[in-house]
Amino acid sequence: MKIAVAGALGRMGQAVTAAVQADPALSLVARFDRPGATGEGLIPAAEALAACEVVIDFTTPAASAALAREVAGRGVALVLGATGFDADQIAAVAEAARTTAIVRAGNFSLGLNMLMGLVAQAARALPAEAYDIEIFEAHHRRKVDAPSGTALMLGEAAARGRGVSLSQVARHARDGITGERPVQEIGFSVLRGGGIIGEHSVTFAADDEILTLSHSARDRGLFARGALAAARWVAGRPPGEHDMQDVLGFAKDR
Repeated sequence: MKIAVAGALGRMGQAVTAAVQADPALSLVARFDRPGATGEGLIPAAEALAACEVVIDFTTPAASAALAREVAGRGVALVLGATGFDADQIAAVAEAARTTAIVRAGNFSLGLNMLMGLVAQAARALPAEAYDIEIFEAHHRRKVDAPSGTALMLGEAAARGRGVSLSQVARHARDGITGERPVQEIGFSVLRGGGIIGEHSVTFAADDEILTLSHSARDRGLFARGALAAARWVAGRPPGEHDMQDVLGFAKDR
C-alpha cells in the first residue's frame, strides 16, 4: 500500500514515517509539509497526492481541513489525527467525505478506544444521582487545544452512556463561587507541562467509593501504529467519514 505522510517534519509525522518504513507491507511514497518547508525527501503536496493511496495527516485542524478539500474526488483515502476542529473545519471534512473515504479520530490508541467503551458502560450502569463524573487530561506544553480531543471523546462516551448531550452537561472550568454541583454534570480538568505524551482518566465519584478508569501513553509510536491500522482499513473503501471505533469494530456497541 502506498502511503504519503503530511506534516512530515512534526513529531507525529516523524513517528508515522518510521512506522511506515518498518512495515514491509507498506510503501512510503511521499513526505510533505507546509508550503515552503524544506527538508530531505520532501515534495509538494500535489505530487504526493498523485503518488499515494492513503495520506496520513497529524497536523492542525486548518491544514487537515484544507488537505481534505484537496483530496476530495481524487480516489485517495485520508487518515486525520489532528484535534481541536471548529465547526467549519468539521463541515469541510464531512463534505470531502462525500467523495473520498476518511478516518478522523481524536486518538488512534487501541487501549484508549477500549477505555471509551468502558466509560460508556460505567456511565450507563452507575446512576447520575450517586456518581459524579470528572475527566482529567495532561499533555506536553506545546499542545495548543484544551481539553484534548481525546478528553472530549471520553466525555461524549460518558454522556452517551447516560443518555444526555455533552454540550448540555459539560463543565470546562471552575473558578470562584460556582455553587453546588448539578446532577449529570461532567467536569473537565487540564494540565499542560513538560513532555507529557498523553494522560487521561475518568473518575466516577460517589459518597462511599471512587472508581477511576485511566490510560497512559508512553510512546508516540502507539498512535502511529494505530494510524497505520486505520490506513489499511480505509484504503479502497467507498466515500464516508469514519473513526477508530469503526476501524476496531467497536462501532456496533455505540
